Amino acid sequence: MFSKINWDALGVTTSVLCAIHCAILPLAMASLPLFGVNIIHNAVFEYGMIALALAIGTRALWHGFRRHHRRPIPLLLFGAGMILLIAKQIWHSYELAILPFAVLAIVAAHLQNYRLSRRPLFPNLTSGQS
Repeated sequence: MFSKINWDALGVTTSVLCAIHCAILPLAMASLPLFGVNIIHNAVFEYGMIALALAIGTRALWHGFRRHHRRPIPLLLFGAGMILLIAKQIWHSYELAILPFAVLAIVAAHLQNYRLSRRPLFPNLTSGQS
């Protein structure tokens, strides 16, 4: 069942959803307390989202690294993105400045991993040329 999941696509989706959460929910901040909802700057929720992104991303990138390409760039990009996500939690006043770079690094890592995982190992043999 898990082998048919495109983990890179799931990682990109998780990163984008996290960015949407961080961008849109502050706009609705005035109405959320009326409904008893406190997701904005809720440390448990925020760290839970980071843990989810870490689990999915690690699974996707490690699989691609180990089975397909052995290139460290996606892992380094992902690591930088995760460090930036944690940094935005520590330095709340810089959250909106740090978040776009975190999301871009994580999405770039998944896209690079996806691209490298689908690259033929021997392009001359697969294209029919000798």
